Amino acid sequence: MWALIIIFLVLWAVLAIVGFALKGLLWLGIIGIVLFVGTLLLGIVRRRSSKPPTG
Repeated sequence: MWALIIIFLVLWAVLAIVGFALKGLLWLGIIGIVLFVGTLLLGIVRRRSSKPPTG
């Protein structure tokens, strides 16, 4: 599961870099950043929900 999330994070980062590097594809950079943040948050939420509660 973590490998898939890391692959998506790398993919979204590449999309964002390509989008900002090519002036006509600025929208691609914005979408890449949104997807990167969304995937990162999804990974954090899933990680916290899989830990058993301590206390």
